[in-house]
Amino acid sequence: MTSVVIAAHNEAAVIGRCLDALLAEAAPGEFDVTVAANGCTDDTVAVAADRGVRVLDLPEPGKTGALNAGDAAAVGFPRVYLDADIVLSTAGLRELAAAVTGPVPAATARRELDLTGRPLPVRAYFSVHRHLPALRTGLFGRGVIVLSEAGRARFDRFPDMVADDLFVDSLFTPEEKRQVETVPSVVATPRRTGDLIRRLIRVRAGNAALRAAAARGEISAAVRPSSGSSWLKDVVLRRPWLAPAAVAYVVITLYAAVRAKRRPDTGWGRDESTRQEEANA
Repeated sequence: MTSVVIAAHNEAAVIGRCLDALLAEAAPGEFDVTVAANGCTDDTVAVAADRGVRVLDLPEPGKTGALNAGDAAAVGFPRVYLDADIVLSTAGLRELAAAVTGPVPAATARRELDLTGRPLPVRAYFSVHRHLPALRTGLFGRGVIVLSEAGRARFDRFPDMVADDLFVDSLFTPEEKRQVETVPSVVATPRRTGDLIRRLIRVRAGNAALRAAAARGEISAAVRPSSGSSWLKDVVLRRPWLAPAAVAYVVITLYAAVRAKRRPDTGWGRDESTRQEEANA
């Protein structure tokens, strides 16, 4: 039985849509779904419970604790880790689960970006970012990761760090990971430039903390290094028409990098603007 773990902190605006899509065509008992609601002050628990899935009402907020609690409650494999704001169909879930067999213990979906109504700097940033090789070969940035039982055995618990998807990615060689091209994961981009910058600060700070922990030997994972020049050599030099957009990409990236080094807190810090959009839709 495929098990799905969804960490959810104040996701009442999106969790119903996520679960409805996931279970729309599912046979009774086909999926074991756990929503690990953590520190919620909205109706996340009630909305998820109405869909008939297992709901953990955890008092403390924190994605790591939610993932570990959800893992402890889950009963089957493959194991799917899904963000609450990602819409994945029943057929898509089945296809992802079928992809983790034999020498491929880890898989993810193909990323699609929702840029509807976004301002020019956000669209310019993602016009470059979407072509980075790391976004084609890694398990991060899609909001969904699927592991076989053997793949999940690579680690004990999720470390207490923000970069959970980069951590999982670091446990597998390129040959052991697969992007399932026929399954889209529609990722909502930040609605405003300031929201994008705040998201990047969180991501960069979290990734830096994970790499530092690996360097100190606190986690046994070969975390992929940051490639500061990939935007130029792998993207713009091959697509020179993106040069104007690259100006915005570089400015936003450098600013976020500076701010990330000064940022003492690497907590959840998610982008709330996409949840507001769902709530106001």
